[in-house]
Amino acid sequence: MPRFAANLTMLYNEVDFLDRFAAASAAGFKGVEYLFPYDYEPAQLAEMLERHNLTQVLHNLPAGDWAAGERGIACHPDRMGEFQNGVGKAIEYATALSCPQVNCLAGIAPEGVSSEEQEATLVTNLKFAAEHLGAAGVRLIVEPINTIDIPGFALNYPEQVRDLIERVGSDNLFLQHDLYHMQIMQGDLARNIERNMDIIRHIQIADNPGRHEPGTGEINYAYLFGYLDEIGYDGWVGCEYVPAATTDEGMGWVKAYL
Repeated sequence: MPRFAANLTMLYNEVDFLDRFAAASAAGFKGVEYLFPYDYEPAQLAEMLERHNLTQVLHNLPAGDWAAGERGIACHPDRMGEFQNGVGKAIEYATALSCPQVNCLAGIAPEGVSSEEQEATLVTNLKFAAEHLGAAGVRLIVEPINTIDIPGFALNYPEQVRDLIERVGSDNLFLQHDLYHMQIMQGDLARNIERNMDIIRHIQIADNPGRHEPGTGEINYAYLFGYLDEIGYDGWVGCEYVPAATTDEGMGWVKAYL
């Protein structure tokens, strides 16, 4: 049975962020993830995890000015120093929170920069991040994102991540496979998972259209969860969706799994 982690950026927005740990634990979740921990002291977050018997399974590298619309800076040649400083901050938090992996958002392709220079920058930054995170015992994963929600995002397909893994040449670089994004970009989700199982280390879910909880759209998640069991996936499944109503009202789908 898959292990489900509540994404505290998306779920339980009915309460303040630090109160979402208690809400997730009360619902039966054993793991949590969220986009960014950096607005809080590591000790605050570690206390929430310990108090509510939760495992931190993922957070992202710093990704630029999120409020201004930035969605990562790893492909920006003029932001390499900022990216590398962000790796150090991510290591600090991952270590304090016993978080085993960190996700890198490649970013929206910068205007006026050739695709070759963007790719070279991304390779250089991923080499740096994979090496330094690996030395700290933290896995680096990279996520393709659909072109509808984030037009211009630099990575859209798992094949691109596979190519990056080969070019970076590190044994500490893997794929975060978000089934919502992949349904939009490619579909054929079971075969897509099978093709990429050797590099998948984290899965995220939401239904389509709407990015709401499983059961609200076109994806047959009951089948896919069974398929993940069948092929032996032992990682976490992050619930990164926008509740159609309140978080608790949309939890019927997961009760059989927690």
